[in-house]
Amino acid sequence: MGRFLRGIAALAIVGAAFGWYLTAPALRSTATAETLKGDAAHGETIFWASGCASCHAAPGTKGEAMKTLSGGQKFATAFGTFYAPNISPSKVGIGGWSTADFIHAVQDGVRPDGSHEYPAMPYVAYAKMEPQDVVDLKAYIDTLPASDVASLPHEVGFPFNIRRALGGWKLLFGNPSYVLAGSLTPEVERGRYIAEALAHCGECHTPRNGLGGLDKGRWLGGGVIDGTAKVPNITKGKLDWSDADIAAYLTTGATPDFDFVGGAMAHVVENMGHLPESDVKAVVAYLKAVPAVN
Repeated sequence: MGRFLRGIAALAIVGAAFGWYLTAPALRSTATAETLKGDAAHGETIFWASGCASCHAAPGTKGEAMKTLSGGQKFATAFGTFYAPNISPSKVGIGGWSTADFIHAVQDGVRPDGSHEYPAMPYVAYAKMEPQDVVDLKAYIDTLPASDVASLPHEVGFPFNIRRALGGWKLLFGNPSYVLAGSLTPEVERGRYIAEALAHCGECHTPRNGLGGLDKGRWLGGGVIDGTAKVPNITKGKLDWSDADIAAYLTTGATPDFDFVGGAMAHVVENMGHLPESDVKAVVAYLKAVPAVN
């Protein structure tokens, strides 16, 4: 019996060690990106397309004040409440971060201290971003006002407060491959890059499974945010608006039936309003190409 128990204990230790190895934060090489020169002017376009201010500006701010990325907005989920951190160029924010630190946080979901970030930060989507765009984004954020407001701690209970376990979540759901595949026109490819990588539309508009992973088989088929707010199906199975109607909605918030957007989507409209018309049309073309979800 003693030998049996020792064997079980040994297997448990080996299993725990293997699990610890598998859940270790994985970092991409930043050698190429660190040779790039950041273009802050182009970085502003990436900033709006990526929705940085929508999450990281202080609650209730509007206009130019949204460029002060002091954080504080809260996001309620089934796993706890998450607070957007300060990412302004101050010592409290990301002012001391290197280019590598920024890339690893944005695209790998790994903080400078080596721990996993929670996927409330859409790093699985951002993992598809081009290195130049990530470097340009950092260059632009570095020009924005600094804030010394401390980031709020997340309200996450056991076992979700064990960050190391997020390595397992990434193994299951961290595949950054594009959902819409196949031979695409250049316009649809551009729309896919904006919608799937930068604007991370799927984070809200796609249903999730019990572990919080996106159900990519029902891509853009509708989801839930803040625990209760329903987000609509925006595939061509439900979104029967014309190209012009969708473009107008994305940039003005006006619907074909004379209503106006509200809630979190209002931020998306503000962001899209900063993009060139060609990018908005590309997003429309992408939405028309996504398979219908009924």
